[in-house]
Amino acid sequence: MPEDHLDDHGLTPTGRAMRLRRPDGVGLGLSDSAALAQLRAFIADSALGPGDRLPPERQLCDELGLRRSELRRALETMEREGALWRHVGKGTFLSSGTGQTHQGDFDRLSQQLSPADVMRARGALEPAIAREAALHASASAIQRLALNTERARQAATWREYEALDNEFHRLLAEASGSTTLVALFDQLNTLRRMVSWGRIVREGTRPPRNHSSFDQHEAIVAAISGRDPEAAQGAMRAHLRSVELRLFG
Repeated sequence: MPEDHLDDHGLTPTGRAMRLRRPDGVGLGLSDSAALAQLRAFIADSALGPGDRLPPERQLCDELGLRRSELRRALETMEREGALWRHVGKGTFLSSGTGQTHQGDFDRLSQQLSPADVMRARGALEPAIAREAALHASASAIQRLALNTERARQAATWREYEALDNEFHRLLAEASGSTTLVALFDQLNTLRRMVSWGRIVREGTRPPRNHSSFDQHEAIVAAISGRDPEAAQGAMRAHLRSVELRLFG
């Protein structure tokens, strides 16, 4: 079957976003950490508990905006952690084993936090991460960030965009070159995904072409690519202020 032609916005005639490809033709998927974060957030948002069965893989892929291979790697990671178990022919179930202890600690902590408190913490940590990325990011790390911003503009659904947005911020942490900053980001990001933000109203099925985060993410990447730590830090601060205004008015 011939492939659909793309329009000027990278969409097929049916409105489905096509994944960008490297020059060698290999598809560009989400990083394993971003896919895992999507899965963890889905479980937390769904209030699933030990013994509960996860939806079928096809449904999870649609819900999370993931490829089947990306989802399976995330499931395998959680299975190794002891957070879930799989039974051939029956499905995937959350475990009550030791892998749930860490998650339970986060559950309890997240119930004590407000969205405003989480945003304050992001405002303290993420501009510093962007600054470090401008100083230490490798050329390949910058390329991954740039490719992420391109894919985000092509996202066919809000869910797919949210997965790419989550990946963008994780890629920034990795670009800092600091294992400690990556670990701190992961802890904060897990809490962010678990805190109840109320019902966020989304207009349309996908982000609009003028969604403010598109330009803001690109400004952060430009500052990092230009090796300008102050500009990168300032661009991230401006981005988070914009996000805060959208969330809280």
